[in-house]
Amino acid sequence: MTQTAPLTGDETAGGPAGATDVANMSFEQARDELVRVVAELEQGSPTLEHSLALWERGEALAARCEEWLRGAKQRLDAARATPDEGATT
Repeated sequence: MTQTAPLTGDETAGGPAGATDVANMSFEQARDELVRVVAELEQGSPTLEHSLALWERGEALAARCEEWLRGAKQRLDAARATPDEGATT
């Protein structure tokens, strides 16, 4: 049975971690918070539990960024596949 300590402090711009649900974050919000999480992990956390909680949060944030990027690629691919209305062939 694993327990993860809730994150507290400045892990998110809006206060305690989880205050902004990852699924509702914009790409920029998720990216910026991921940068902060990585920086904190690089500095070292006071406990293993805190490090694990940060790691899990970082994984969720990275997945959200990946989701946004996949969506952007699909939109670009769709735009490229649509022939220009004014173009002659």
